[in-house]
Amino acid sequence: MPKPESWRLNPASYPVCIELQTRFQDMDINGHLNNVAFAALFESGRVLLNRDVRPLDERPANERTMVAAVEINYLAEGNFPDPVQIATGIGRLGTSSWTIVQAMFQNGRCIATCDTVVVCRTDGQAKPLRAETVAELEEKLARAV
Repeated sequence: MPKPESWRLNPASYPVCIELQTRFQDMDINGHLNNVAFAALFESGRVLLNRDVRPLDERPANERTMVAAVEINYLAEGNFPDPVQIATGIGRLGTSSWTIVQAMFQNGRCIATCDTVVVCRTDGQAKPLRAETVAELEEKLARAV
């Protein structure tokens, strides 16, 4: 897996950043955050971004979004009990999908990045994203600073 671009390692590149507490149960046998914990922490950041873009009760009843792919790049060990910061933004917009880009920081250093492809289905089919959805996603684009 190639190293992430340098802008991905800067929390200021992302429009949304939250702090989450790590848990004792997140540790592996070596005392580091395990891969499942990384995935769950990234998921929490993703969900908060999605809810910020379009609250569930404001979405059309015939529209569903689903995760099509998740790729996590582990850069360093994470530790309990230190909190992590999950930085999140939109990386790419497609016709009926978008990519959420994220980075996890602990004690001032980036310990992982995550790219998640989200597909939008309307009436059970992939259809072009609605213009209002595109506009909302564009407001959350991640950018090099």
